Amino acid sequence: METSKSLPLITKITKYTLIDEVQQRSFVILFVFCAICVFLIRGCYQGNYMVNGQALDAGTIVRTLSKATFHVIGAGVMVIAALLSMRIFRRDRNEGMQSCILSKPIARWHYVMGKALGLWVVSALFMFILHSIVFLITSINLKVFMPEYLVASLLCSINLLFVVIAVLLLSLLMPDIVAFLCVLGIGVVGFVADGIAAASQSQIAQAMLQQPTGHPQSDLTWWKVVYVLWPKLLGVQQLASSLIESGASRGFGTIYPLINVLVYCLILGALLFKRFRNEDIV
Repeated sequence: METSKSLPLITKITKYTLIDEVQQRSFVILFVFCAICVFLIRGCYQGNYMVNGQALDAGTIVRTLSKATFHVIGAGVMVIAALLSMRIFRRDRNEGMQSCILSKPIARWHYVMGKALGLWVVSALFMFILHSIVFLITSINLKVFMPEYLVASLLCSINLLFVVIAVLLLSLLMPDIVAFLCVLGIGVVGFVADGIAAASQSQIAQAMLQQPTGHPQSDLTWWKVVYVLWPKLLGVQQLASSLIESGASRGFGTIYPLINVLVYCLILGALLFKRFRNEDIV
């Protein structure tokens, strides 16, 4: 019964947040600019690439370029989601919207969830439309249809949920720009750590890291613990992009980043509700 009463309230706040963000002039300009940039890459999708004197087929070209574009769009929209989220509470408070909403029979967690879902939906739609432009380009230019590209976009939206919740939480604890930079730093550190970990798996790196003494080195170090527990945003993107490759194998090692980010979303979401419950509404 409580759920049936809460759902319409959350849906209404989510809808209002989505419409409010889309009507912002800065959002429209940013979206048009990103859409034009993605559309301009259509010139790269040509079937005349040569490697070692051999022409690549259209499928190879499309999947290689589309994966690169997929990661660029995913990382870019995460930054945009953080920008949209960092001022949402302060803007509602300054405009009196926060006190107006909470003066009604609406619980604080209804407001927070509606705001978070609204920002997540608008960010996910932003990314999905950009990915859809790439899908249309590949379908029209080279007649290569990749519906899994759109599925990968939906899966990658989990990263956007993490970014939205993390920025909303940190914006209650520190200045907006600092909250944005902290989440941006989490993403950058994670990307760099994944790159170092991938490089360390090479035979040359392992030979260089071998100890000259005969004492066996412990496999468990503080660096490995931090690396395993760090938010796996790049891992989720790689898992999503692996759907673009036909026949790609997926085990627990590839599913773990998704579990990792979902757990972080639950933990940070609980902390967000708890922290906002203690906020002074003016």
